[in-house]
Order: sequence, then C-alpha cells, then structure tokens
Amino acid sequence: MPKSKRDKKISLTKTSKKGIALKQHIIDDIRTCIDKYARIFVFSVENMRNNKLKDLREEWKDSRFFFGKNKIMALGMGKTREDEAADGIHKLANALKGQCGLLFTNKSQKKVQKLLTDYSEEDYARSGFVVSETIVLPEGPLPDFSHAIEPHLRQLGMPTALQKGVVTLLQDYEVCKSGQALTPEQARILKLFGRPLATFRLNLIGYYSKKKGYLPITIDDDIASNEQAEMETENVDET
Repeated sequence: MPKSKRDKKISLTKTSKKGIALKQHIIDDIRTCIDKYARIFVFSVENMRNNKLKDLREEWKDSRFFFGKNKIMALGMGKTREDEAADGIHKLANALKGQCGLLFTNKSQKKVQKLLTDYSEEDYARSGFVVSETIVLPEGPLPDFSHAIEPHLRQLGMPTALQKGVVTLLQDYEVCKSGQALTPEQARILKLFGRPLATFRLNLIGYYSKKKGYLPITIDDDIASNEQAEMETENVDET
C-alpha cells in the first residue's frame, strides 16, 4: 500500500538539538491541517502585533493560524514536487517570503478575502516606522499632562517648562517628518499624545485548495471580491 505524501519524514539535521522537538511538532501540525481543512491562505502582515493575531485566533476558532519561521512552515508543506505534502502545495510553500503567515480554514474564499481585507486596527507606531505625515505640536499649555511628567517630556527632547504649575510647550515642536523613520523618543511622544500612526493589517498573497492548487491573489482580485461580497445578502511559532 503506497504511503501518503504527508507520511514522508522531514529531516531537521541542520537544526540544533534545542528546539528540534518543537519544530517537528509544528511540521506535524501543518501536515495534519493540510488534510483537515479545505483551503490554505498565505498572507503578509503590516505592523505586526501579537495581541492582534491573538484576537483573530479567538474570532476564528474553527480555523487555524500559523505565524513564525517561514522555513519551518515551508518544510511542513514541502518546497518541491517530490517533497510536497499535497499535490501542488509546494507553490504555496515557495510563496512564503518576508513577514507572513498561514490560515487553514473551511470558509469560502470570498468570505476569507472579505473578512481579512476588512480587518485592520490602528495602533501606536514603533521605533523604525516610516511616517507618512509631518506632525507639529503648537506652542502653549498642555493641560492634559500632570506636572510630574514634565521632566520626562524634556528628557524626550521637547522644549517644555512648568508655568504656574502647568506643563507648557515653549515653542512649536516638530515631532516627526513625513518619509522619515521614527526614533524611540518620537514613538514615545506620539503615544503620550495619543497619535496612532500605524495600522495592523493582513494582506492576502494567495491561497491553495486541493481542487485548484495554488493561486496568487492580486489587488484587483481583492477589490472584485469585496465588491461582490457587498452585493451579497447574506504556530514557526503559534502564539
């Protein structure tokens, strides 16, 4: 009786002994999910936030998310025709580039595209984030801040002082400039002033099904899918 593709053993000889068991567990999990779910979606992540992915997992309890080391996820699927765990899935494995993840699900393609492309949340930008706008704080009192935080604002580089017990900005202050990466101090100032500039977002790259194999998803596909959906009535480290 011939062995199924998912029964092929994966070699981790290039991996250090520490962590081999965990990586093998992830590979086995991925191969189990290949058999269990009808579709697999690969997506990239903008402004990665672990807590946001955790929320998604809670919302999609009937599906399975994997996010982590691309090499381990690719090993689970197989990167060549000879090694692949299912027919044509090596094309999906080779689409894993950069910061991306996998979604195993039985939901329809249109539903997944609609839900994931619509899912986005604003968050505070971190150091290294390239901003798309210039933000300038106007000279004057800052009544929302207590006097105790004034030394910290000066430490961050802001020209502040206490005037009659009120934290005051002594002159207009440019926090950040469009097109430039944030420093840790700038990121902290933006958070203190309640200015979220980053958006956590998932961008679909492609999907795999046993019937169709792997198909890339283009921007036009996303737009068309969203328009159609609106007309209808109706862990590699796992965190």
